[in-house]
Amino acid sequence: MTETTVGIGGAAESTDMVLNIGPQHPSTHGVLRLRIVLDGERIQHAEPVIGYMHRGAEKLFEARDYRQIVMLANRHDWLSAFSNELGVVMAVERMLGMEVPERAVWTRTLLAELNRVLNHLMFLGSYPLELGGITPVFYAFREREELQAVMEEVSGGRMHYMFNRVGGLKEDLPAGWLGRARHAVASVRSRMDVYDRLVLGNEIFRGRTRGVGVLSAETVHAYGVSGPIARASGVDFDLRRDEPYLAYGELQDTLEVVTRTEGDCLARFECLLEQAHNALDLADACLDRMAGLAPGPINQRLPKVLKAPEGHTYAWTENPLGINGYYLVSKGEKTPYRLKLRSASYNNIQALTELLPGTLVADMVAILGSLFFVVGDIDK
Repeated sequence: MTETTVGIGGAAESTDMVLNIGPQHPSTHGVLRLRIVLDGERIQHAEPVIGYMHRGAEKLFEARDYRQIVMLANRHDWLSAFSNELGVVMAVERMLGMEVPERAVWTRTLLAELNRVLNHLMFLGSYPLELGGITPVFYAFREREELQAVMEEVSGGRMHYMFNRVGGLKEDLPAGWLGRARHAVASVRSRMDVYDRLVLGNEIFRGRTRGVGVLSAETVHAYGVSGPIARASGVDFDLRRDEPYLAYGELQDTLEVVTRTEGDCLARFECLLEQAHNALDLADACLDRMAGLAPGPINQRLPKVLKAPEGHTYAWTENPLGINGYYLVSKGEKTPYRLKLRSASYNNIQALTELLPGTLVADMVAILGSLFFVVGDIDK
């Protein structure tokens, strides 16, 4: 007779466990699934499974004209809608060889930086929330509300602004808007030290993030990671400085490219916070310049049916979460033949396959949240 002893947990000591995180996990800003292989409490292998929110934006671009694709393009990263629109209209304008009026250039730059602050405030509030600190998110939404009020006044939208047009902007700014925008920027700046004191000054937050999820510069280059996540690993690259577009060429004295060398979760948070401070300074610089601009048009007159000439072009912008690229191919019709979207979050999230192995399950949410991604931006 052979006796077999079955004990609870006995076999598990030498067996890897496959665990599905998601596809609906509260810390992922959308619907993402992580398939991780565990050895006890330590992650051995991690695979991001994406596509749950895929809406086929690139295919829909081919069936919409150059005015309609702006609506499709601003929705994949719902925290950076203005910046998303901007890349598309810049690609079409480059294809047409079109010059945009000076007032439109400076207004676009101002609104892009206000949108950057709105994006960053969401993550500055929600990242501590994922680590158990509930207070910062209330402050973040207070500041967001103030900036959203001026964005809503100028565009009519709170999230999807739909304010960019090929050739400029939808319409001129309301009377007195520049003064209200300046007041909102000053008000938000006066309260930004909350994050320095409340979050960075919290020893529990620092303990959960310092030295956790270190991303090397080599991995950044290998996966095409960009934005504040790449700069936190010492990759000193920012399109606003290195390939200036809009009015950034004239803002080099104000623009500060924030970098760190540690590459951990804390460094990524610090980069995001300092970048939000600098975006407020850039917004002020734009407001100063716009106060002295002579009256003039804010857009170009376009034909009733807009057709881009045959050819192809590539436009890229420094979005709040990283580099967004738009590869536009035209056959001379009123719709794009092909519009390929390179979104920042898609590349950034792939680095999880390198970041998570070897770390503890308890640190997984800290690492995941520090990548500051939007799932719609991954899936498009």
